[in-house]
Amino acid sequence: MMNNKFLILRRFTQISIMFLYFAANAWGWNFLIGNLSSSKILNLIPMSDPYAVLQMFVSGAIIASDVFVGALIVVLFYSIIGGRAFCSWVCPVNMITDLANYTRRKFGLNRIQKKQPATRNIRYWIIALSLIISFIFAVPAFEFISPISMIHRGIVFGLGFGWAAILMIFLFDLFVLKNGWCGHICPLGGFYSLIGRFSLIKVEHQEEKCTLCMKCKEVCPESQVLFMVGKESGQVLSTECTNCGRCIEVCEDDAMNFSIRDLIANKKKEK
Repeated sequence: MMNNKFLILRRFTQISIMFLYFAANAWGWNFLIGNLSSSKILNLIPMSDPYAVLQMFVSGAIIASDVFVGALIVVLFYSIIGGRAFCSWVCPVNMITDLANYTRRKFGLNRIQKKQPATRNIRYWIIALSLIISFIFAVPAFEFISPISMIHRGIVFGLGFGWAAILMIFLFDLFVLKNGWCGHICPLGGFYSLIGRFSLIKVEHQEEKCTLCMKCKEVCPESQVLFMVGKESGQVLSTECTNCGRCIEVCEDDAMNFSIRDLIANKKKEK
């Protein structure tokens, strides 16, 4: 089994998406036109960031039909299939936070900061705050300060302030808070957690194969979702799982794998 197969696939997906956006701007390719907020595939299929569209709606803006359809397509994909996969398979910020997390492990910074000084619920409060501010000031509030947009525009159109956003997030995750941006602050990640509640692709843990090495929890950016490790078999049903596959890659016991959500068993379990 290739140890880094999901990492390679994620990087290929992220870099390919950024390249196609760049190619559309630089050479006029029409396979993927626009940006992560609003784009079109082959100049036909609209794709829109539903969180940005929600802010626009709350701010009182008139939503064009193709923007609304694009947001609906994205919502349906992540709510039915992908869950919070946008964060680990599409978002360019993931490459920065992954590097910071890797650096933390290599230099032993995780052992110094044994307890996270911030709650992961901050991102949900930021969602609420951004919608309130959008309503009051009639602008999509988060879109004006989003490091995701800054970095994406920087990669596609020339870095500019994108470098500052990259450095800020890297240093914050490295020295201030483990998985700080994606795991605690980013409202877009929180938004996809909410809409991906019933998605079908899940990580599954098989307790009988587990030797309690805990490597999965060490590399997981949302380690709280693996609470069942060492206790029981089951699927990771938490909406905060990013389906990144890190836990599967490091598990030498083959106790972690992707699976299709068992709706019948999980419904009985939830009762």
